[in-house]
Amino acid sequence: MHEELDIIEKTFSEEIKTLSTKEGIESIRIKYFGRKGLVPSLFEKIGQLPKERRPEWGQKLNELKSKLWNSLQEKEKEILSKSSTPFSPSHSLFSFFDPTLPGRPMQSGTLHPISIALKKIFEIFKRIGFTLEEGPEIESEYNNFDALNIPLGHPARNEQDTFYIKQKVVLKDNSTGKLLLRPQTSPVQIRIMKKKQLPIRMIAPGRCYRRDEIDATHSIVFYQLEGLVVDKGISLADLKGTLEYFFRELLGSHLQFRFRPHYFPFTEPSFEVDGAVRPPEGKDPKWLELCGCGMVHPKVFLNVGIDPEVYSGFAFGFGIERYLMVAHKVPDLRLFSENDIRFLKNLSPSF
Repeated sequence: MHEELDIIEKTFSEEIKTLSTKEGIESIRIKYFGRKGLVPSLFEKIGQLPKERRPEWGQKLNELKSKLWNSLQEKEKEILSKSSTPFSPSHSLFSFFDPTLPGRPMQSGTLHPISIALKKIFEIFKRIGFTLEEGPEIESEYNNFDALNIPLGHPARNEQDTFYIKQKVVLKDNSTGKLLLRPQTSPVQIRIMKKKQLPIRMIAPGRCYRRDEIDATHSIVFYQLEGLVVDKGISLADLKGTLEYFFRELLGSHLQFRFRPHYFPFTEPSFEVDGAVRPPEGKDPKWLELCGCGMVHPKVFLNVGIDPEVYSGFAFGFGIERYLMVAHKVPDLRLFSENDIRFLKNLSPSF
């Protein structure tokens, strides 16, 4: 192999002297260092040597490889420096830089419409004492379902509805179950209540994932905002007052509300909240769904070690894209993730 190493080094040195283009550099790189190049083929032959000689030859081959590679890089730098020639009068007129011309206007960007909406929402809730909390997008089955009173057999736990990513595990907080991409921000409620730092008044925004058919009103990825209040003496009147204040600050003071009875496993009683702007006389209001909400179910409190006889609370949640679709009359949910600058300009005036 000594002779073979010397031949390769000598041949490489002769070939590299004649190089003058970037294409030539690339062809030499492939010839000597490519997957089927001369240097890798030498490394394959080490396995044919006796075990006691392999370390010695491995070291020699690594030294040769480094030497040839460094030489190739130096040659590449030399070629690139020669190709970067300064401006001369013989250059094309179009390459001339005229410092007296006015500058080209810079297009200023802005936050994404979802980020702008979240910032506005945070400011409103901050005024009434809510804190901002976050949780992981990869959650345990227990936090996402069992602790929220969603039993086995519930449709939401079907693999056709939820992205499961791993078999049963035990997490740092001792919660167990399969890992999944959270389909809702509600597990953040469980994480915060487990800390038992009462009272609680928090909101938790974040991405959620569901196995939906993608169309104008559905997506596999969307933003949701969750709210939770836990304290002594919390009633349904507190829930109504909080949501009416928030949505009037967000959408306008003339908003009317309608609370419709509904079912959620983690709240009892549960409601869906509709909103409508006061219509002209003689016309019926056009109601639009704003969010789901309810009083925290006693079973949820028991699952996190809070006594439902002492504490009560309420929770609510809504989609950020859905709010933007209503507020700005956006016809298609997919527009929020396509990064079409024409759409973003309409919703973000700073562009």
